[in-house]
Amino acid sequence: MQPNPVNWFEIYVQDIPRAKAFYEKVLEVELQPLDSPSPEIEMFTFPMEMGAPGAAGAIAKVEGVPSGGNSVMVYFSCEDCAVEASRVEAAGGKICKEKFSIGQYGFIAIASDTEGNVFGLHSRPAE
Repeated sequence: MQPNPVNWFEIYVQDIPRAKAFYEKVLEVELQPLDSPSPEIEMFTFPMEMGAPGAAGAIAKVEGVPSGGNSVMVYFSCEDCAVEASRVEAAGGKICKEKFSIGQYGFIAIASDTEGNVFGLHSRPAE
């Protein structure tokens, strides 16, 4: 197995423009279109550097695949997860759990996006 077992993630959505606007506003990044291998798949990637550590990923609209209610949790790295969490509701999402400590591993906040997907925001502990 590779050092980091996750190398890609997809967040399934039903409304690409709405989901794209949500993640761009909350994370203050610009998502880029990804060439699709099929006309039934539309994807926009989060900023990424191929070959660098960490997982890259995208929001994806796949014909016949529902969004929301999945059992995969994606955590986005943040300097202070409370900052990104403070932008969730204004972008159309909901806060499930405000920033809280996870001990030696830092802090997390849990939110849901405009498509009903739950995701996490993680900040490392101060050193």
